[in-house]
Amino acid sequence: MLRKFMRIGWLFVALALFITPAAAAGQAGPGQKAVLLQAEGPLTSSMVNYIDRGISRAEADRAALVILQLDTPGGEIGQMQEIIQRIRRSQVPVVVYVGPPGAMAASAGTLITLAGHASAMAPETMIGAASPVGGSGEDIGETMASKVKETMKALARDLAADRSADAIRLAEESIDEARAASAHEAYEIGLVDYIASSPEDLLAQLDGAEVNLQGETVVLRTSGLALEVVPPTVIEQVLQFLTNPNVVFLLLTIGVQAILIELSNPGGWIAGVIGVSALALAVYGLGVLPVNWFGLIFIILAFVLFAFELATPTHGALSVAGVISFIIGALVLFNSARLPGFPPVSVPLVVGTGAILALSFSIIVGYAVRSMRAPARMGKQALIGQRGQVREPLDPLGSVHVAGELWTAEVIDEAVSLPAGTPIEVVAVEGLRLKVRPLR
Repeated sequence: MLRKFMRIGWLFVALALFITPAAAAGQAGPGQKAVLLQAEGPLTSSMVNYIDRGISRAEADRAALVILQLDTPGGEIGQMQEIIQRIRRSQVPVVVYVGPPGAMAASAGTLITLAGHASAMAPETMIGAASPVGGSGEDIGETMASKVKETMKALARDLAADRSADAIRLAEESIDEARAASAHEAYEIGLVDYIASSPEDLLAQLDGAEVNLQGETVVLRTSGLALEVVPPTVIEQVLQFLTNPNVVFLLLTIGVQAILIELSNPGGWIAGVIGVSALALAVYGLGVLPVNWFGLIFIILAFVLFAFELATPTHGALSVAGVISFIIGALVLFNSARLPGFPPVSVPLVVGTGAILALSFSIIVGYAVRSMRAPARMGKQALIGQRGQVREPLDPLGSVHVAGELWTAEVIDEAVSLPAGTPIEVVAVEGLRLKVRPLR
């Protein structure tokens, strides 16, 4: 069984790598294009890898600059630092652009914006609200909060050192007081350098601008540059997609139920592979999302109750308790821990899934109860009513194939002869001989 799981797993990996778009060589010559990266959603390891891959591609193609279009509610400080370090060591100027309209550079996104060699915002965007919180959205202790804030403020002052005093003050207040600013407010005090309606508009405004790239002044020549979008790979898209709690909830539900099916019917492998794959993806999502792990206890308890219902049917009592535990667990797991930018799990989805689980288990338990109440049929009684096929013509004696075996048989109506291939039904058993009749 383990070998089957491993083979299927390697097949999925190979397929994902096969359909992942390779980084094609740039069509424009060195210095004749700008690379556009589109980072959307909370900071995750997949986003870090995507940004690193995009900047590395721009360096290899000797692009004129990188535009990092950012729309994020923030994320872990460690991942923020990785992105900042990659931007600051880039051999190509990186312009961080908060866009499109309606986007945000909240929390850690604020410092990533300041890390760009130049920065811009689209109209109707916001920046700030960078106060640190715990991994589940809760307030952290006063001492720890003070340490984290001072660290982030020092980094903000360093990244905004060439900006105005008002810009530095706003950056610090976004950390101390969770202050946020609109695009025009940030531009007026110099927290960002440009307001651009689109990446193309930004390129037009950047022409002739000077940026500091690793201690050297570089003049940007962006007029007429080709804008090349670097899309995320299939794997990066899937991993980023797993930051949606509704998707993680469905994967968790499917995974556990598939494992229960595999355990109740050992010997197969499809349900097991589906279950293990779904649970693996769900575990990744749970590691990224702000969750209250206490809710997982209720979800595990729900499936334990379902399993007991299958083993010892209680006419639905355990199933009802399991559904209630399942709904409570899902809501506690995903909705009691909140961070800005992370959507809650859909309550109708949770209740609907619970109802489907209750219906499916009631059907399964119903079949189990009926099979338990059915009288046991053994020996000769088990053959009566079985259907088969004539192998040697019955005239009136011959042989038939019933229940996987050959039997001597005779037709109950001696005046009737049955040729080979005729479908028959067993009506009586006399010793080792079957009494049969043709099926009509």
